[in-house]
Amino acid sequence: MITTFDYKTIREMLEAEEQLTLSPFASLSKNSLGRDREEPQDDIRPVYQRDRDRIIHSKAFRRMKHKTQVFLAPEGDHYRTRLTHTLEVSQIARTISKALRLNEDLTEAIALGHDLGHTPFGHSGEAVLDRLCSEGFVHSEQSVRIVEVIEKSGKGLNLTKEVRDGILNHQTAGNPRTLEGHVVRISDKIAYLNHDVDDAIRAGLLTEQDIPKEYTDVLGNNVHDRLSSLIHDVILHSIGKNSINMSEEFEQAMFKLRKWMFANVYVGGRAKEEEGKAQHMIELLFNYYMDHPDDLTREYRELMANGTGKERAVCDYISGMTDTYAIEKFEELFVPKGWKF
Repeated sequence: MITTFDYKTIREMLEAEEQLTLSPFASLSKNSLGRDREEPQDDIRPVYQRDRDRIIHSKAFRRMKHKTQVFLAPEGDHYRTRLTHTLEVSQIARTISKALRLNEDLTEAIALGHDLGHTPFGHSGEAVLDRLCSEGFVHSEQSVRIVEVIEKSGKGLNLTKEVRDGILNHQTAGNPRTLEGHVVRISDKIAYLNHDVDDAIRAGLLTEQDIPKEYTDVLGNNVHDRLSSLIHDVILHSIGKNSINMSEEFEQAMFKLRKWMFANVYVGGRAKEEEGKAQHMIELLFNYYMDHPDDLTREYRELMANGTGKERAVCDYISGMTDTYAIEKFEELFVPKGWKF
């Protein structure tokens, strides 16, 4: 039996417990590939727990509460934001990781950091910056840039390689090096598909009965049942394996439902009617700051002074804006104001 007296620090005790209790396929904290800049180990927290804590305390994490998930500027307190989406991904990913005896700290750190680089106005804002920036813009790459370069006045958070890898590779085309990264990758899809259906029903854009029966017969007839069935399916087909899997039946049903959501909510739905205005606003802000880089805030001017190109610094600044801040800056720069005499 492990006792605190067998080890010099609580961290060492926790690392030993990981080795005894986690799956042979889990990523052990003590085996981390480390950080770009070496640091003294914490006496209480293993490395992935420290990374989780650093992400939670970052400015970029706090800003997600005012960033669009799918519905632009929804009028209501119960629609998802980028932050609540992130928390739901974390919850699903931790449930799967715990059942598979993977490293929950690593899973949670990746989940909490995976969308830090998202633009205001969701994927519509990302599409504009990707079109305008000569180097392109991908939110997963920007998330890594935030934790490596932008946070802490240009010092970054100095996260472990495993966390940064999971953040970078959380999208469909990604291939994380850890099983924990793969858990977040699939949990992200489970989360946004189900909560977007829930939000669309709440908004009156569709009803449960509108969803094709070929998908609900497999996944379930309400949000709770679909979440539960998808999580169970992943665990059932991944337990005891060095891979994260889903049955072909469930995977096909989930991706077909996602395609149906694109046609009926994400692209063609009433919730996206303001998307063109938001994209035009992002483009005007981009062009303005390209012409007036001295109007960027101090931290982004310092990035340029330290070698970041103007175009990338402008993308850094705009992508870091919340929806409300982007609207405020647009009104400040482009909307005429009355004057008193």
